[in-house]
Amino acid sequence: MKLRLQNDRRAVKVRESSTVMQPISSQEGTHVRNGLSLTLQAELPSRTTLPGAAGSDTGEVHVSMSGGTPSDSASARRSRVNPHGHSHGPTRGQRRPASDADQTDPGDPDSGEPSSSLSELRCLFRWLQKSLPFLVILSAKLVIQHALGLAVGVGLFTTFFYVNKGIQAQVFLQGRHAKLHCVWLLLLLVSSTLLLYYTFLPQTLYNCLVFLSPTIEPLGFWEVLWAIGITNFVIKFLFMGIKCLVLLPPPSLLNYRAQGRWLLLSEELAQVHQAVAPVPLWFRYLVTYQEADGAPALTVGILLALLYLILKLLGLYGQWMSLLKSVRVFLKSEHTGTAATRSQCMEAGDVCPICQGEYRDPQALICQHIFCDECIALWFNREKSCPLCRTVITEKVYKWRDGATSPHLQIY
Repeated sequence: MKLRLQNDRRAVKVRESSTVMQPISSQEGTHVRNGLSLTLQAELPSRTTLPGAAGSDTGEVHVSMSGGTPSDSASARRSRVNPHGHSHGPTRGQRRPASDADQTDPGDPDSGEPSSSLSELRCLFRWLQKSLPFLVILSAKLVIQHALGLAVGVGLFTTFFYVNKGIQAQVFLQGRHAKLHCVWLLLLLVSSTLLLYYTFLPQTLYNCLVFLSPTIEPLGFWEVLWAIGITNFVIKFLFMGIKCLVLLPPPSLLNYRAQGRWLLLSEELAQVHQAVAPVPLWFRYLVTYQEADGAPALTVGILLALLYLILKLLGLYGQWMSLLKSVRVFLKSEHTGTAATRSQCMEAGDVCPICQGEYRDPQALICQHIFCDECIALWFNREKSCPLCRTVITEKVYKWRDGATSPHLQIY
C-alpha cells in the first residue's frame, strides 16, 4: 500500500514539473499502423521511472495514442505539439481539402468564371451593342453621300449576272434557242453601257477603252480603282454583246461547232483587253501622284511604274500563250471522234447515253463509245474525258465555248 502511494506521488510530481514535448519523427505526416507515437522528454533532476513503462533508462515517457478512438485530450496534445498548424498528411479514407487556387480555374467553364476569350467576346458584343446606333447613322450618311456610286455598282453586277446566265442558257439550247431573247440581252447591254457613260460624261471614262487616261482630277487611288472597275465591266458588256450576235445567225450559216469557236475566241480576247486596259491608269498614278514632292519622289514613282510594267508583261505572257492556243482551235476545227456507221449505232442500242434519244449525227470516240454530235460537243465544253469510260479524249477543256464570261475583275 505504501509502495502504491509513493508511485502516485511521483506521478503527480512529474505532471507538475515543466516538461518539453518533442515529436521524434523523420518526416512530417508519417503514418503509423495503429496511431501516432510521441516521445515526451521530461526535464527531471533525476531519472524517473513510471510503472509499466519499458525502456525508461533515459527518462523518456512513451505515450501511444490510438487513432481508432480520438479523445479531446489527444486533440489538445496534437495542437500543442504542432503550434504552427502543419498537418500530418491525410489519413486513410480522408481526402485533402483543395485550396482556393485548385478549386477555381479561369479557363474551366464549369468553375463558374468565364475564360479570357469568352470575356473578350462579351466585351466586343457589348461594344457593338452600344455603338450600333452610331454605326447605323454613319452607314446612312455613307449611303446618302455615295448613293450614285452604290447604285451604279449594284446595276453593273445585276446586269452582268443576268446576261451571263441568259447567254449560257441559249448556248445550251443550240439550234432551239430563242432569237428574240438574244436580241433583248443585246439591247440591255448596249443601253446599260450608254447610260453609264452618259451619266459620267465629264470624266470621259470611255478613254480607258482605247488605253487613254480619263479627265479625272485629281487622279487619286480611289479614283483609279473606280475608273478601272467601270471599264472592266464595260469591256465584259461589249464582248457579251458580241456573243449575242454570234447566236443570232441560223444554224445553216453558223453551226454549233463554229459558234463554240467564236465564243471561245471572243472570251479570250476579252480577258486580254481587260488585262491591258488598267496599265495606263496605274502608270500615270505611280509616276505623277507625288510629282509635287520634288525630283526624288518622281524618280521613285518612275521606278515603281517600271517594276509594275515588268510584272504586267510577265502576266500578259501567260494570257498570250492561252490566246494563241484558242486561235489555233478557232482556225482548225477540233474533231473528237469520227462518224459512226449504222451497224455501230445498232450495236450501241440506237439510243444516245447523254440525251436518251435517237442518234443525231452520231460520233464514235476513240474508245468506241457513240454519242450525238451536239451532245458530245456540249460535254467537251466542260470535260475532256468520255462520259462512260472516262478515257481522256482532248488535251484541254475549252470551257468558254458554252458562252460563259469570267466574273474575275482585273483591277491591276
